[in-house]
Amino acid sequence: MIQAAALTLEINGRAATAGELRALASGGYGHFTAMQLRGGRTRGLQLHLDRLNAASKEMFGAALEGSRVRDLIRHALGARVRDASVRVIVQQPVEQEPPWVMVTVRPPADPLPDSSLQQVAYQRSLAHLKHTGDFGQSYYGRLAERNGFGEALLTGPDGLISEGSITNIGFFDGTAVVWPAAAMLSGITMQLVQARLMLPQRHSPVRVADLGSFGAVFITNSHGVAAVTQVDDRRLSVDTALISMLKDCYESVPWEEV
Repeated sequence: MIQAAALTLEINGRAATAGELRALASGGYGHFTAMQLRGGRTRGLQLHLDRLNAASKEMFGAALEGSRVRDLIRHALGARVRDASVRVIVQQPVEQEPPWVMVTVRPPADPLPDSSLQQVAYQRSLAHLKHTGDFGQSYYGRLAERNGFGEALLTGPDGLISEGSITNIGFFDGTAVVWPAAAMLSGITMQLVQARLMLPQRHSPVRVADLGSFGAVFITNSHGVAAVTQVDDRRLSVDTALISMLKDCYESVPWEEV
């Protein structure tokens, strides 16, 4: 019988010990990827594996084989869990030892809802990495939620937009989709949309003051694609046809067996 996902946490393919959890809790240096599984499948699997391998080489000087990651995910899921939110987290509590690979399994997440954003003056360090332990990212994300917004919008000098605290952001100028030309993470959903979108695309600097010139603004993450309805006190136009096209584009990506 197929079961709903319960919280599972494994390190290197076995249940984490108290000592291992203490070792991980004492440091925050690591990287991860997050994915949604349905029926034991996910979208953009190779992109996730490539992300983990590249970050492991950069941060630890050690490759991380995709076949090993897939084995560890399957082991954490077990035979009965097929729908889940999965994170693969790579850390190195002991520098002289190989990095540890932690897999967490949680219940599947709902689709990404339309969202309002609160602008904050913050940019993630080494933004091209999906790294752990970014205090500012978590702080501003929580602050935005406490202030009644769905997400924080990270900006640099002169209001230059880079990304959300846990999302990528894109804009539609009536002809083309515009992605920020700024330090940011190339999210998996963003990459999948870029590869399949049948519209012109470009990277250009976008500032908060420019928002009124766009016909639509949207965000993406592992939960999908959604419209941005508001930034601070500015209401934004929602192009339902475009948002539907973007969602269809993402949802047309084939699911791959882990």
